[in-house]
This record gives sequence, C-alpha cells and structure tokens, in this order.
Amino acid sequence: MKALKFLHAADLHLDSPFKGMNSVPDRIRGVIRESTFGALSRLVRLAVREKVDFAVFSGDIYDAGDRSLRAQLRFRSALAELDRAGIPALIIHGNHDPLDGRGASLEWPAGVHVFPADKVGTVRIVKENRGLIAEVHGISYASAAVTENLALRFRGGDASVFQVALLHTNVDGHPGYDNYAPCSRGDLTGRGIDYWALGHIHTREILMEAKPAVVYPGNIQGRSIRECGPRGCYIVTVDENGSPALDFHALDGVRWQEESLSIAGIGSEQELQESLQDLLARVREKAEGRPSVARIILEGRGPLHLKLQTGSTLSDLLRELRESELLALAGRSAAGYGSGAGSFGAGGNHTDAPLPEEHRKDETPDSYRGESFSGEVFRNSEADAPFVWIESIEARTGQDIDFEGLLREESFVGDLLRLAEELAADEAKLREFAGEALGSLLDQNGASRLFAGAGGLPDDIGEWLEAARELAVDQLMPEGRGSK
Repeated sequence: MKALKFLHAADLHLDSPFKGMNSVPDRIRGVIRESTFGALSRLVRLAVREKVDFAVFSGDIYDAGDRSLRAQLRFRSALAELDRAGIPALIIHGNHDPLDGRGASLEWPAGVHVFPADKVGTVRIVKENRGLIAEVHGISYASAAVTENLALRFRGGDASVFQVALLHTNVDGHPGYDNYAPCSRGDLTGRGIDYWALGHIHTREILMEAKPAVVYPGNIQGRSIRECGPRGCYIVTVDENGSPALDFHALDGVRWQEESLSIAGIGSEQELQESLQDLLARVREKAEGRPSVARIILEGRGPLHLKLQTGSTLSDLLRELRESELLALAGRSAAGYGSGAGSFGAGGNHTDAPLPEEHRKDETPDSYRGESFSGEVFRNSEADAPFVWIESIEARTGQDIDFEGLLREESFVGDLLRLAEELAADEAKLREFAGEALGSLLDQNGASRLFAGAGGLPDDIGEWLEAARELAVDQLMPEGRGSK
C-alpha cells in the first residue's frame, strides 16, 4: 500500500441553535452560536497545515434537515478553501441532515463528493506522481430515520490500496443515541474495509484500532453540558503496511466542563465562595486557552448542607460568581483588551461568553488557535484570561452526620438507610423497586416518554436514589442528630 494521510470529522452540526439559552445576553449567545463555525475554520486550517490527501465528513454536517442558508454557505466556503489546497472532501449525510432535507441550490467545488443514499458509492483518490492511494466508500441517509443495517451493503475494492468507509451509525446500540443504521462490530469486519470513518456518536471513541480500524471522532464542538471535554477530529496517517495512526486534534472554541467540589471542611458561605473561585481558576486552566461553560456539582457532607438545600444561598452564590466574572471581563475590555465584539457573558442557566485567547503559530499544531468570524482575535494572557461561565450549580450534599453509625442503628432512619444501601448495590433490584414505587406516575399518559431508561425509568436512577436518601434524612433529622 501507499502511505497517505487524511482527516476524519463528523457531526459538525453547523449553526446549531444551542437550545435553552433564552436568558443569555445576545452578545454571549452570539459567540456560542458562532462556535461551530469557528471549529470548522480551525478544521480547514488543520487540514491545510497537515497537508492531508483528503478529508472525510461522516454525516450531520448541519443541525437540521431544514438546514440554514448561513450554514450551507459557510460549509461551501470551507470546502472551497480545501479545494484550493488540493484536498478533496468526501461527505455523507446523516439523520440530522438527510438528503430529503431542504437545501439551497449551490455549486460545490470540484473536489467535493457527496455520496448518494440509494447505494454505496465509491471514489478513487488519485494523486499526481503517486497514482491511486485510496478508495473511499460511503452512503448517505435518504431520510431522517434509517433503521436498515447499512454496514451490510459495504464491500471493499482494490486490496492493494487503503479502503475507507463512511457510515453514520449506532454500533452495538450505544445508549443515549437514536438507533439509526444499527450494526455490530462484527458487521464491520471481513468486508475489505481498512478504516471505518463513523459518525453519529458525539463522544470520540476508537472501537477497534486496526484490521479494520473503527473510529468515532465525536463532534467538533460541544453543544451542551452533556458534551464536556475536548471536541475535534482525527488526522489519520497510514504507513506502507496499511497501519493507521490516529492523532486527535481539538477544534472546539468553547469548552463545556462539569466539575465537583466537596463541602467537607467548609464552615461558612465565605469559605465556600473562595473555594468556588479557586475551582473556577482550575476550570479556566483546563480549558487550555478557551472560554468555557461549567456546571459545578457540590458534593460531600458538611455543615453548609442544610443552608444549600433551603433559602437562596445557592442562587445567591451563582449570581455573585456570574456578576464577578462579568465585571472582570468588562474591566479587561475597558482596558483595551477586548474588541468591539465584546468579551463577556451573563445570565441564565445555560450560558457562555466570548473567547479571549492568543493567535498562535502554525508550528504548534496541537495548540488552540482562535479567531471569530468577525475578525476578533482572542488573547491568552494573564491580563486577559478566557472567561468561565457557570451554567449552573447543583447541590448533591448531605448533612455532616455519622452515616456509618446510623446504618447500624435500630431505628426507622437506620432501616431506611440500609434499604437505600441495598438498592444502590443492585441496579436490577433498584429498578424493580422504583418501577413499583413510581408505577402510577409512569402509567400517566406521556410520562414514561420523559425517561430514556429501560421500563420508562431514567438512566440516572442511582442519582435519584441518592437524592431521595438525603432528602429523607433531612426531613427525619432536621437538627442533624448523630452529627460528627
């Protein structure tokens, strides 16, 4: 085989509406709305810098079948830039952007190929002075809900060149995602394919490393608190033996994070605020020069528990931390660090703000380079640190009590806690118990559709049990009997 290099991306969801942000100020919401386009821009620069032979996009380019003209024009511009660099782009459409969706009449660059939905198409990648280096196969979704196992349609071609297959699918019934084009890992082997370039699952995962490689790159930009951590694409380098090496590159411009803070040992609201400020500094550091949106989970046992469960303590803390961040960012902007587009965020439960950071050199391909489409350059200095916006603060805490002692106690509280421990250790028993306890609720018309778990129960039923246990203790022991 001939050595080659290509880029694998999926689930761009361009122009995603980022739902649930009605209370976020327009300037912040605008930055978040632009983040998918910023990720696409960085993807193009990465492909050109890495001199890839071709780029593959494994479905859900757009966020909806009724795709916005803005998203289509931006994507066309990105593909034109790839085409000018001599990089072909090979594309399939998935459940969010099926071929029967409404699209604009656009003329695509010569190097772009969109695979059809009626059959598996094949494109031969031929390079000057190198000849045929790869064959790329793919099939798009004709409509949003595809239940056929499309993997069974694929067959590799010339075994002397590298074989790539594009498929938007749910392998082995990955939970939390619609089971579209379902298949198993076994369905992907023995088909003459060297690399399965998958899409649909938003968290990157290498299901198989070789023979064949089976890879989800994840989406290029997190879109909610359910999509935390780095998001991007893979650069795949194939040697003469046909062995692929995968190098992940983060492309996200706004990073979503979830962090925990224990209240153990924290005796006052001021100490808690200071601890939260320290946590936000760590969140800022983990974002690696990007702005971020963070959900904070307060956990552990401590004297502040009852205050966090009642009154306005939690909401006041959230408001104060947000306002503090706004003031700091506004101060930087007034000092001349920001541009006219603004560098701050505010309001609401799902929030985010612009991206202060540094425009770095091409010699550091793994670093983050960020410009917005308005031309704003975001710095990454101590004086102009990227913002951290708190999406929400949740209290999953408990009273500072002798929990182990109560478990041994012959009392109603002791019996209740022992039952909770027993259920926590056996998920099947917990689901059976919860099904009986919540049966009348789940039987109500439409109620069970609110939950994704088996039997109409939520997937996070264990968290429900823990919350119910602590609520029961609070109600039965409001003065903290058995406190440490």
